[in-house]
Amino acid sequence: MIRTLLGLLAVTMVALPVSGQAQPAQGSACGNPFVNHFGPWDYTTARREDIELVERFHFTPGVESMTRPATTSFNTMAADVAYTLQVFPNHHRALLTMQRLAQRYKVDTPPGSQLSVECWFDRALRFRPEDTVSRALYARYLASKGRKPEAKLQIDEAVRHAGDDPLSNFNLGMVYFELGAFDEALAQAHKAAEFGYVRTELVDQLKSVGKWRERADPAVQAK
Repeated sequence: MIRTLLGLLAVTMVALPVSGQAQPAQGSACGNPFVNHFGPWDYTTARREDIELVERFHFTPGVESMTRPATTSFNTMAADVAYTLQVFPNHHRALLTMQRLAQRYKVDTPPGSQLSVECWFDRALRFRPEDTVSRALYARYLASKGRKPEAKLQIDEAVRHAGDDPLSNFNLGMVYFELGAFDEALAQAHKAAEFGYVRTELVDQLKSVGKWRERADPAVQAK
């Protein structure tokens, strides 16, 4: 599922967050994501050379796989991930790695990071509230903490920003399914198909739990 979500790296649709929609907790306590000595930049639109410069020294394959530190010790690899997220607050793979480091140590704030995982999501979504991938990752994080109602609100908001992008709508439908929101997952499956998405994983999953229904023909409904 995460691999599919990360296929959305290039998708950005600009819109403002809805007043009253659930946002990550902690607010300004998580710092200002718009200020950094280098950047900060939107990961989905940043120059390739800027991304490569940071990843070459801080978000290396060893750091991403949590097997080999770059500029830190093994137990403080989160510092390199944190550096990456300060430059690119919505760096999707770094957000996921920070979450995995927290899971490794069974803490909210991984060793080497001055901020909690939730703070890093807070910063990502304040920096780019329209980023559907960051919202989906945050929703899955909330669900892993037993906070499914909050997770669903994040996906509801992400759907507002997905527009007519078929892959975005498909991926958000997959997260709805994970949350047990089958009616919403069904709506997203229909929407993704309407916009030209041909893969059937979401349809197959809905069928497996008896929740799949073909979209009603509007001409038949009108009779």
